Amino acid sequence: MKYSIWLLASLFAFSSCSLDENNYVEMEKDNYMNTASEAQNVLYGVYRNFVEEAMYRYHLSLLFTLPSDIAKCTGNTTEGKRLVPSNSYTSTQDEVRATWQSLYGAVYDSNDFIETLSARFNKFSDKDKSLATIYMAEARALRALFYFELVRWYGNIALITSTQQSYQNPSTYTQADPVDVYKFIEQDLLYAIENLPYAVDDNLRSDNSFRFSKGSAIGLLTKVYATWAGYPINDTSKWEAAAKTAKVLVESGKHKLLDDYEQLWKNTCNGVWDNSESLIEVSFYSPAITGVAASDPSGRIGKWNGVAASGIKGVRNDGNWRIIPTFIRDWRDVSPKNDDGTPMDRRYSISIADYKYGKNETTGENGVKLPISSKATMDEALEDDAKNDVKKAYMDGITPAKWDTEKYVNDANYIVDANLSNINWYILRYADVLLLYAEAMNEWKQGPTSEAYEAINMVRRRGMGLPVDMPNTKSDLAGLDYNGFRDAVRIERAYELAFEGHRRQDLIRWGIYVDAIQDTFNDIVNWYSDGGEFYICYEYTKKNKHELLPIPQRDKDLMTKFNQNPGW
Repeated sequence: MKYSIWLLASLFAFSSCSLDENNYVEMEKDNYMNTASEAQNVLYGVYRNFVEEAMYRYHLSLLFTLPSDIAKCTGNTTEGKRLVPSNSYTSTQDEVRATWQSLYGAVYDSNDFIETLSARFNKFSDKDKSLATIYMAEARALRALFYFELVRWYGNIALITSTQQSYQNPSTYTQADPVDVYKFIEQDLLYAIENLPYAVDDNLRSDNSFRFSKGSAIGLLTKVYATWAGYPINDTSKWEAAAKTAKVLVESGKHKLLDDYEQLWKNTCNGVWDNSESLIEVSFYSPAITGVAASDPSGRIGKWNGVAASGIKGVRNDGNWRIIPTFIRDWRDVSPKNDDGTPMDRRYSISIADYKYGKNETTGENGVKLPISSKATMDEALEDDAKNDVKKAYMDGITPAKWDTEKYVNDANYIVDANLSNINWYILRYADVLLLYAEAMNEWKQGPTSEAYEAINMVRRRGMGLPVDMPNTKSDLAGLDYNGFRDAVRIERAYELAFEGHRRQDLIRWGIYVDAIQDTFNDIVNWYSDGGEFYICYEYTKKNKHELLPIPQRDKDLMTKFNQNPGW
């Protein structure tokens, strides 16, 4: 959201416990939110939670999501920035508590808005009531998203449904059954679906850019059901709900895949809102950097997870995300090939940077595109018989390319800063929902249906640069049984959504997170015997522990009725 009204952003002064949120800007509530326009201004403050450091600016987009079977943090130690991505932290880790705190702050904001708008609603004009109904639905969808993040990351949480509850003594809080949290999320999203318009049909809001719509809520509910159906709750009855919910969105015709996969990254790197495929997207925008995080709605996208770069206009990109080479090798090998032998899957080259930006030692020019190693190409390094010094360079040198600042970001959206950018973050895309639809149909029916095949094949066709609605033997899957299709969907999600923050949570809900880490370690050392030292998360990731973050220790100590999550 490109916010123009900063005074209305809800900020918090934290007292004895992170759940006990005292809003220091009460805005003289009796004298405010008396019109729909005023309500919308406050609603922007609820949305602004998205851009906080512990939310999608950094923790929920880049930091917590990193350790998986497709990516790791640069380096081979657990120090500094590598501590969280190596899964070697403890329950006292600051980042763990900061995200817990920020999510509950966002829940408080949502509750506060919902309560205040409910109290004012009957005083509104008829036109304002129509708008206020949409704003109420937006707030409930936002609250659902915040609780979804809480329950899937922390598991055993407190369910706070009113601002009054937030002021209780910490010792009175109890952990809700996660099923009850999911039911609460479900009710909020069903309300949002009932009352929000599709983005293309919205004739009431003057600007719905980067805001919830009916399609957003349907897509999110699909993802909620798919997560509910998986580990740790394993309520497999929710697969049917996921399939039927996704079907509503697919058959509505209100959303579609963009024709060109690369356009997604051209859009998000330049703040372009296209509601065709983007369902939930965080807009980071700050024309100038003050250096005060609370004032700058800029993010770390493209800086922390982009192409490693020095000597560029934006000073540098650390590019701390590194891609697992064996993941790249397997993707390359299974992709249908063009006539020249290169992968037909366009997502492969768009997602993977076999290059960096730096100084050309011959010309002295800075910020130029360079190979990761002068000794061999990436394809050469991926071969089993490549030399170890070449393998080492690529083991810790390949970065995601989707957020390449030098390739995609235009001058108008460029921030000259070493750590921050105006690049947006996709929370949910239509392609994600199509793949969830395919997965849910297969799980519900215990075998792939025609709808499941069409959903996954549309994604695959677009990935290979083919028309999405035309069957093509080069791209389309066929003839798979239940297990084969399940595995195909899991692989396809890795390719389509690579490095977009979904992989770790996918592996967790499939109940294979730690197994995938172990299998990846074995693949790495079989390719490069010393590669394991760069895959540090293998040493620290434990089954029945790292499927959830710990309850922050300081909060648990105050909330005496809480039990710590398993393994912590």
